[in-house]
Amino acid sequence: MNQALPQAASAAKFDTSRAAEYETQSRIALAGYDACHELAACLLAASLDAGPKSVLIGGAGGTGQEILTTARLRPQWTFTAADPSAPMLDQTMDRIAAAGLADRVRAAPCAAEDLPAGTVFDAATLIGVLHHIPDDADKLRLLQALSARLAPGAPFILACNRHRYDSEPLFLEAWAMRWRMAGVDEAAVHAKLGKIRQGAAPPASEEVVEQMLAQAGFVQPKRFFSSLFWCAWIAFKA
Repeated sequence: MNQALPQAASAAKFDTSRAAEYETQSRIALAGYDACHELAACLLAASLDAGPKSVLIGGAGGTGQEILTTARLRPQWTFTAADPSAPMLDQTMDRIAAAGLADRVRAAPCAAEDLPAGTVFDAATLIGVLHHIPDDADKLRLLQALSARLAPGAPFILACNRHRYDSEPLFLEAWAMRWRMAGVDEAAVHAKLGKIRQGAAPPASEEVVEQMLAQAGFVQPKRFFSSLFWCAWIAFKA
């Protein structure tokens, strides 16, 4: 099977209508959305010097927040924004252009694993993508593809939901409360709960994520952020 298919298939649900609502929904669904991205940018900047560096953003479509936050800290860094969803990537590039960063960002309308294998980056991120890929073997293949495109010692930021949603009923109800707090009516909250239960399965635990990182060739994983189902790590290419 083509290794690019799982991420491309997962991206198909992020059509134009989904892209338009993605930023608002992301900030409701993830308490601490901005803090997570800011800490990720700070960790990348702390891991590498301020000289010219190339950063791969896997699943870059949507808000472009990884680029917007990191670019402020490191003016000499450039970014490759890879995403197989054209509407999501277009939305990101519009935000990048509005921020005056278009000359520092290359759009790659493909899954990260479809980038040329010989391309080597100094750092990479994969934020909010892994839990949309249903099969654990496909999750691992994506992590391996990213690892193969990184220089030894390169920092890698991974953030995703972990835990099966119904395994944490208190978290799931708190997640629903976030939507109620945002003024979403009860019928819509019920629909969102049904949708998340039927969606792609996240990794079963933090331990499973760290095992996948190790299998993909990453070492020294450090968890730096957690919010209900969400968790974020920094690790390094061996």
